[in-house]
Amino acid sequence: MSFSLVIGSKNYSSWSLRGWLAMQLTGIDFEEILIPLGGQDTARRIREHSPSGKVPALKCEDGVIWDSLAIAEYLAERFPEAHLWPRGEAARALARSVCAEMHSGFMALRSHMPMDLQRNQPLAQVPEAVEADIARIVELWALCRKQFGQDGPFLFGHASIADAFYAPVATRLRSYCVTLPIEAQNYVDTIYAWPAFRPWLDAAMVERA
Repeated sequence: MSFSLVIGSKNYSSWSLRGWLAMQLTGIDFEEILIPLGGQDTARRIREHSPSGKVPALKCEDGVIWDSLAIAEYLAERFPEAHLWPRGEAARALARSVCAEMHSGFMALRSHMPMDLQRNQPLAQVPEAVEADIARIVELWALCRKQFGQDGPFLFGHASIADAFYAPVATRLRSYCVTLPIEAQNYVDTIYAWPAFRPWLDAAMVERA
């Protein structure tokens, strides 16, 4: 079987990172097709691979799968032995809930704190809506860790799709120098120490705009 993942710039493309980390969780080899964002031909080049005109898109023998959540669900079904979702019905239900909330929410955080891995500077002023998003994220992380995180440092103990979805959030909180409760800060540190994430981070840090 052959897999190709179409992604955007590693410094900026948070949704690409989610799909890429989901691929890493499977342990399979795949081709990476990187299309820098912001170029004159970026839209055309992405359209050559992705029917939605957005990244990420997974190209495989079953066709093209776009949207990071769809990619994650496909990989979880295709590679059940990798346990991309946490074990146990209750844990999986919570993991899907927090991923769905990330997928459709936190618009203030996304607007005012876009992913920029090379950044290391706080906002001059943090809007109240962003503070509310951060508070909710910290609440979700604490809930996952309290209920299902006893067996490891990730949200559900072992690394899962939930961590793939919240890794770009963790990077925002570090890039914008957000002060966090100790447990939330520990989780951000866990993401930055995650071997699956390090190659992406290293590439992003030397990427040119």
